[in-house]
Amino acid sequence: MIFTAEHEQLRETVQRFVRDEINPHVDDWEKDGIFPARVLYKKAAELGLLGINKPEEYGGLGLDYSFQAIFAEEIGRADHMSSPLGLGVHTTMATPALTNFGSHELKQEFLAPAIAGERVACIAVSEPSAGSDVAQLKTQAKQQADDYVINGTKMWITNSTQSDFICLLANTSEGPVHKNKSLIIVPSDTPGISFSKPLEKLGMHASDTAQIFFDNVKVPVRHRIGDEGKGFFYQMQQFQEERLWCALSCLKVFENCIDKTIEYTRDRHIFGAPVLHNQSIHYHLAELQAEVELLRSLCYDAVEKIMHGEDVTRLATIAKFKLGKLTQTIPNDCLQYWGGMGFMWDNFVARVYRDIRAAAIGGGSDETMLAVLSKLMGTHP
Repeated sequence: MIFTAEHEQLRETVQRFVRDEINPHVDDWEKDGIFPARVLYKKAAELGLLGINKPEEYGGLGLDYSFQAIFAEEIGRADHMSSPLGLGVHTTMATPALTNFGSHELKQEFLAPAIAGERVACIAVSEPSAGSDVAQLKTQAKQQADDYVINGTKMWITNSTQSDFICLLANTSEGPVHKNKSLIIVPSDTPGISFSKPLEKLGMHASDTAQIFFDNVKVPVRHRIGDEGKGFFYQMQQFQEERLWCALSCLKVFENCIDKTIEYTRDRHIFGAPVLHNQSIHYHLAELQAEVELLRSLCYDAVEKIMHGEDVTRLATIAKFKLGKLTQTIPNDCLQYWGGMGFMWDNFVARVYRDIRAAAIGGGSDETMLAVLSKLMGTHP
């Protein structure tokens, strides 16, 4: 993929945003168990980062997806993964379907303020008994006159407690599970909505993740995105952007992990020589870097295909699967080379080890990615 001067200008903007607005605050946010989404998103919006590939009509920059890919990759320079995840949810997981299929009025009411950093978005698909198996979700949105009445619960929802609106996938009719679902925009302050306490997680400690409960929640039917019954299809499309974001946003995380390990093992001496001088170590670090570069090439190939209007389900699925596998090798292997220091709570590599493990689960588990690939290959029963 060829990058222009405009791409590089955006890259520098994102790097500066991470350096000035995220990294100085990471330790405090981690201790607090939350980052201030509204404050951070407003600063991101002022730089145009929340609507890079969104229509200019609603405040976006109207650029192609390659610019969004730059944002995704460079946000991975952050010293934790919680705020980058929140930004990814806001820009590439909760708003693509609204952008592509929502009515003009719905986009004016919700997309425009999301791009302006005035409203925080979250995506509510997973449930306690329906994570990767999206078709089996139980939340109901039954139409009564001009409203939907929503009942059910959503689980593991990122940005939830700070959200201003929810992009909700719910059953809106009876019938085949792939044709009875709709995506609905639900304001978070609607009567009948409540949130659990933030969930205690292995990692992503500054990400506000909670369960959402819907008890006879009424929203206008006009809040539905696109056609009724098309929600599963819209969400599958939305998943492709989510999976690519996950892979792209972890590239710099992996590289930082490797680079910091190189620096540490160069300075750390054992038996009279730097640890890095051990051939098995510098060879293995080179191998890990090669894996990152291969994932980058795969992601860039998918980005180019998106720009040409091609279906990237296969490539995005492979990228997400490969990412999931690397989450279990790169941080683990790097941490080992830090010795006892690697086991310290405030070590960067240890934080990556905790945070990045979720990438093999969220947005479709490794096993789900293999199931999708098997279907595409015609081998799935």
